[in-house]
Amino acid sequence: MSGATIGIFLLITVGLGGSAAWMTGSGLARGWRPFWHCALALLLIAAVTRFLHYALFEETLLSAGGYLVDAAVAFVVGAVAYRFTRAGQMTRQYAWLYERTGPLSWRERQPTATP
Repeated sequence: MSGATIGIFLLITVGLGGSAAWMTGSGLARGWRPFWHCALALLLIAAVTRFLHYALFEETLLSAGGYLVDAAVAFVVGAVAYRFTRAGQMTRQYAWLYERTGPLSWRERQPTATP
C-alpha cells in the first residue's frame, strides 16, 4: 500500500466513514432501536464509503475486498458507538437498577447492606 493510498484510506474510510458510523450507531442507540437496525445502516455506510473511493479517487467500485475493509471499519466504529451510548442510557435512565462498569458495559446494582 502506497503512502497516497494509506492517506486516502484514512481520509475516506476512517475519517468520513468512521464519523458517519459513529453518528449512526449513537443515534440509533438513542432512539432505542435494536442493534440489527444499526448493522444494516452500517452496511449502507460501507457502500457509500466505497462509492466515495470510486468517485473521488478512481478506485474500483465493485471491489469485494475493498467493501469488506470499509464494512469492517464502519461496523467496528458503529458498534462501539452503539454500545457506548447504550451503556450511558441504561445507567442514566435506570440509575437505581444499573451501574456502569466501563465505557461499554453496565451491571445490575447490588443491594447495599444497611447496619
